[in-house]
Amino acid sequence: MTTSSRGAHRTPAVLVLEDGRIFRGRAYGAVGATFGEAVFSTGMTGYQETLTDPSYHRQVVVMTAPHVGNTGINDEDMESKKIWVSGYVVRDPARVPSSWRSTRTLDEELAAQGVVGISGIDTRALTRHLRERGAMRVGIFSGQALPDEGTLLTEVRQAPEMSGADLSAEVATTEAYVVPAIGEKKFTVAAVDLGIKGMTPHRMAERGIEVHVLPATATVDDVYAVDPDGVFFSNGPGDPSTADHPVSVMQGVLERGTPLFGICFGNQILGRALGFGTFKLKYGHRGINQPVQDRTTGKVEVTAHNHGFAVDAPLDQVSDTPYGRAEVSHVCLNDNVVEGLQLLDRPAFSVQYHPEAAAGPHDAAYLFDRFVKLMEGQRA
Repeated sequence: MTTSSRGAHRTPAVLVLEDGRIFRGRAYGAVGATFGEAVFSTGMTGYQETLTDPSYHRQVVVMTAPHVGNTGINDEDMESKKIWVSGYVVRDPARVPSSWRSTRTLDEELAAQGVVGISGIDTRALTRHLRERGAMRVGIFSGQALPDEGTLLTEVRQAPEMSGADLSAEVATTEAYVVPAIGEKKFTVAAVDLGIKGMTPHRMAERGIEVHVLPATATVDDVYAVDPDGVFFSNGPGDPSTADHPVSVMQGVLERGTPLFGICFGNQILGRALGFGTFKLKYGHRGINQPVQDRTTGKVEVTAHNHGFAVDAPLDQVSDTPYGRAEVSHVCLNDNVVEGLQLLDRPAFSVQYHPEAAAGPHDAAYLFDRFVKLMEGQRA
């Protein structure tokens, strides 16, 4: 239940973590109650792209940057048709946005879409707590949802956990649609939508690719009905251990040897399709400043992340899989988490991060060119 944000900056609000830690502040955005997994994002900008990224479905995002909302909200930087985060936590919200592109404030947009938030709390202390204890369930309460404080912790602990959550079908398109190539059409790609961001098919369209975006429920027959030169599996929310259907579809693509590219959730799907396991990270990687090394070139990239799960694959050896040899192609330099996979005997690769550069950086844009080269090689 939520209400308008009119006067919300004066309305008391409480954030309650499932381990009992409480933070008190002021309502931000909609007033009411919300639940989700508490995660933190280290990006100093790009909050609009974060809010509208379907990968953040059922997550309460804590912004580590102290001042948020400076550039307001515009209609050009949306990565989907709505805000997907369950809740939003900021320290010092901007009182007045300063950007010629802004059409409304962040506070107004959160309220209009019913997103409950909290401001005025020590987000540094909250981030340190999550780094030490790990991502956990959280509730934000304000207005009518606040008075009975004695039951708030119980409500938080009754909320569903992210482990075991099958969420991609909740955020994916229900009807197939086409993003036409920009300029001359060179290839056709079938993109399985597990929570795709709008900039991803645009990046492919810029390279002459006509993208057929298919629902998460698409079958192998649906994929090949568009006569694709390549197949793409998108980012998305939830626990990859529940994604049996996308794994089965990807295995069908691998069997046919069609060029394949996966991003984020798509990387975890490839890992499972190859026979690797997945596991939940303690607090995940989120933000637009994560250092990753491309082991195929030795280059270090600053990259955009949003993942709470990772692939369990060996870093120091080539693995034999049902589809040939596979190796870890990218690794996070902060914690050695697998950030990419590639097959050595078939045209397939994936990365765990977001190379579409929304909201940046642009270091990994070459991966779309790598996908194009795979399709060129297959055609030749």
